[in-house]
Amino acid sequence: MASTPDIQVIQSADVAATLLSPARMRILEHLAEPDSAAGVARRLELPRQQIGYHLRELEQAGLVKLVEERRKGNCIERLVRTAAHSFVISPAALGKLGASPEQQRDRFSAAYLLSLAARAIRDVALVCTRAGKAGKRVSTMALEVEIRFASAESRNAFAEELAGQVARLAAKYHDESAEGGRRFRFFGGVYSAITKEAPVETDSIQIH
Repeated sequence: MASTPDIQVIQSADVAATLLSPARMRILEHLAEPDSAAGVARRLELPRQQIGYHLRELEQAGLVKLVEERRKGNCIERLVRTAAHSFVISPAALGKLGASPEQQRDRFSAAYLLSLAARAIRDVALVCTRAGKAGKRVSTMALEVEIRFASAESRNAFAEELAGQVARLAAKYHDESAEGGRRFRFFGGVYSAITKEAPVETDSIQIH
C-alpha cells in the first residue's frame, strides 16, 4: 500500500470549495485512519446517507482515497481515508486574486512577507508536480530560528547584517553562465513569534 503524503496542496478553486465545507472538514478530521461511511456516521452521529454523499464529493475532488473494499453481508463496504495528512490551499486556487509580491511596493510590509510566503507555496507545489511526473526528487532547504531581540535597534541591525551576508553568499555562489546549473529561489522573513496558541478569532484579516 502506498504511503499517505504529508501535505496535499490544493490548487483548484473547486477543490478548495469542497474542502472548506464545515461538514466535510469534520469528516476529514475523522478519516486520519481508514473508515467507512457507516463508521463516520456513527462517530459524528449523522445520517449515513448524508455522510455517503459528502464522501463521494470528497473522493471525486481527490481529498480522500479508497483504501479497501470488503464484503459485509450482502453489501460491499468501502474504507477510505484522507488523501494526505494535512492540506494547504495554494494562492493558485484564487487565480488573479491570489497574493503576488509584484503587487507590493513596500518590501518591509507584512503584506509583502505574506505575498512571498504565498508565492513559495504556489511555486513549490508546481515544482513538486513537475518532479513527480518526471520521477525525480525535489531539492529544497528550509531554515527557522527564534531570536529574542533586546530592542528595535538590535532587530534592525540584525536585518541589515543578515541582508549583507545573504548578498555576499549569493554573489559568491551565483554563476549565471554555469552550463547545466539549476536556479533556486531563497527568501527569508522576520515576524513576531506567537507564544500562545489561540483559536482563529475572525473570518478574515486585512493587511496593508
